[in-house]
Amino acid sequence: MFIHFDADRPSDSRSVERVWCCHSDGGGPFLAVASSHWELVVTRLAGKTTVTVHGPETRAREVYCPPDGEWVAIRFRAGTYMPQFPVPLLLNGRDVNLEPSWRGRFRLDGASWEVPTFENAETFVARLERRGLLRRDAAVVAALEGDHLALTKRSRQRHFLNATGMTHTTLRQIERARFATRLLREGAGAGDVAAAAGYFDQPHLTRSLRRLIGLTPGRIAGGERQLSFLYKT
Repeated sequence: MFIHFDADRPSDSRSVERVWCCHSDGGGPFLAVASSHWELVVTRLAGKTTVTVHGPETRAREVYCPPDGEWVAIRFRAGTYMPQFPVPLLLNGRDVNLEPSWRGRFRLDGASWEVPTFENAETFVARLERRGLLRRDAAVVAALEGDHLALTKRSRQRHFLNATGMTHTTLRQIERARFATRLLREGAGAGDVAAAAGYFDQPHLTRSLRRLIGLTPGRIAGGERQLSFLYKT
């Protein structure tokens, strides 16, 4: 494995789900697994720093990782979005690199910003909130917290598509597949994983993981491929 995940931590920010960092000591292809959240990613590679708005992934895809890189990512909670970067336009690799500024800073909303770090991510996000650059969709947050009566089903799905780039059903399917993948990597059997994650049976589990993770349960359990970041919740 050439990508090493150095640290991750949950956040107490209302907008941030998690902050994580990693580095690579070699290059090669890896599987970017489905992910229901968008992120702000800082890349340091060959002496250059790039800040990227990275969108959700609704399917697995193969991506090349360069050697000797370092990354810090702020993963935003579902329902949090930046109006100037609509989440549906960021899906499946349609990322946006923000314009660099002087002395390693970057430009956003006509201003020069200091690049966030693993340690000060919440301070950076709070500045975005004060500038009105981050918003939260209350209907999405309510639905994720179990309130399905606040809006009609059609209205709820429209809010999910606008704020997350996907339907509520797709978001749940992705989170379930990631949970199943973690269980398989920890040594659980496919039958037990199917039951624990709420799949109808093992074939249902296999079909879901092939589409969203890119591998069968057996290949996931065997650790055959480098995967993008998975974490325990």
